[in-house]
Amino acid sequence: MRVGVFGATGVIGSRVVAEAVGRGHQVTAFTRDASRVPADTGGITWQVADVLDVPAVTSAITGLDVVVNALNAGRDIPDTIANAHVLPATARSLLEALESHPAARLIVVGGAGSLEVRPGLQVADTEGFAKGLPERLGVPEEYVKVVLAHREALGLYRLSNRNWTYLSPSSGRVDPGVRTGRFRVGGDQLLVREDGTSDISAEDLAVAVLDEAELPRHVQRRFTVGY
Repeated sequence: MRVGVFGATGVIGSRVVAEAVGRGHQVTAFTRDASRVPADTGGITWQVADVLDVPAVTSAITGLDVVVNALNAGRDIPDTIANAHVLPATARSLLEALESHPAARLIVVGGAGSLEVRPGLQVADTEGFAKGLPERLGVPEEYVKVVLAHREALGLYRLSNRNWTYLSPSSGRVDPGVRTGRFRVGGDQLLVREDGTSDISAEDLAVAVLDEAELPRHVQRRFTVGY
């Protein structure tokens, strides 16, 4: 299978690339910064591409079976907050590019804020959500802009007729960790342990992405994974 990954140098994107290579797929890794392309490509095809440039993206994804959007809005928290608008803009760009490639699948790694804690109530809409971000995730209250931008992007995918899948980790923060290959899979509801915590490693999130790529179960749907 031919897999393309946008955001290939990020915490999640790099794990998706590694997981796809480990499973024997042909991988094209996209980055916005040529200086981040490794000297040893390890059999991976690297390509510099601006995901907001629709003609460039349309050309870049030609021949791919699966396109993974693992882009973040920035490299650090202040940059990410300032560029939160990039998330829905990326959705619009990819969906427009995919009009020329209707057979290609799009798998998006998004946010947890749009998951439900109970029917009709999303995480981002719970009382005191923004004020609790510093303690819960170690990010400033302004990070709520990123959470809402992820939710806006999900709305755009849901309105499209492309072969999209949106994966929300059941954690507001995904860090490097251990690849266990063992996690729970859910739909629109946040997955939590008995103690109320929710998390998953970047490695296991990548496993979930490739599992979905190889065996589609959530076409034009959102799903979640967590321990």
